[in-house]
Amino acid sequence: MIAAVSITDIKKYYRQVHALDGVSFTIDQGEFFGLLGPNGAGKSTLINIMAGLTRADSGYLSVMGHDVVRDYRQSRRAIGVVPQEVVFDPFFTVREVLRLQAGYFGLGKRNDDWIDEILHILKLADKADANMRTLSGGMKRRVLIAQALVHKPRVVVLDEPTAGVDVELRQLLWEFIRKLHKEGHTILLTTHYLEEAEMLCDRIAILNKGRIVALDDTRKLLDSDIGRTRRLCLQTSEPIVNLPESLADKVVSQEEQQIILQFDKSIDSIGAILETLQQANIKVIDLHTQEADLEDVFVDLTRQQDS
Repeated sequence: MIAAVSITDIKKYYRQVHALDGVSFTIDQGEFFGLLGPNGAGKSTLINIMAGLTRADSGYLSVMGHDVVRDYRQSRRAIGVVPQEVVFDPFFTVREVLRLQAGYFGLGKRNDDWIDEILHILKLADKADANMRTLSGGMKRRVLIAQALVHKPRVVVLDEPTAGVDVELRQLLWEFIRKLHKEGHTILLTTHYLEEAEMLCDRIAILNKGRIVALDDTRKLLDSDIGRTRRLCLQTSEPIVNLPESLADKVVSQEEQQIILQFDKSIDSIGAILETLQQANIKVIDLHTQEADLEDVFVDLTRQQDS
């Protein structure tokens, strides 16, 4: 089966900055794939190359088997991109914006039934004839998603789709994204909300300084030694006054009689931590541990590369 997205040794330089430095991976058809990384890691540059908005200096990238440079028209038809920035034309209504977008792909008014369906699913039907400039930020975000889907692409790229939206809209978007995936769409998601990636993605690539530093199934990343950090939640019999200096850099949060410590399981042991507390006359009456989540893995990997 042809890969939904195939990326081979992509490099992109901006003067002395290596925005992408030999990135390679594939995304299978029907996969829910997460692309994570700190700001400036190269995620947006890679998406722009994928969408044909900029060209790589070297390497190969295809969407549904279509080279994004030599076969631009077909590759562009196969992909829909929801951009991170909220951009809109203030002179058109919502329906006019979607018809205009459909016209870029030769669809025009013949696509009205599908536009009506998208408006209904995204709860935009009552805003169909409203001018774009009158919409709230959340509604504009929904229109961006509708624009990306108006030509029924096989691959959907969501670049920070829930950034700055309220909880209600985020849940609506999650539900809609799951529906797209269930219907067979390939989803590429970038997000700074790591719980989203952990909950939604089958596989994850972590990009840092233009290079892939991890690529694996989400569960395997969480179970691997890469995410070595654990959290120890402690309840004490009395307010904590004199915490030992050796534990100060491990504190995540602290209240009067409760403290959460983060430690490296390859270096520290719970027994040693409890012994240190006992020597400081801090009596622990209850404790429990929290396993590493994707945020721990992400921080650990990027810290390793930065060191």
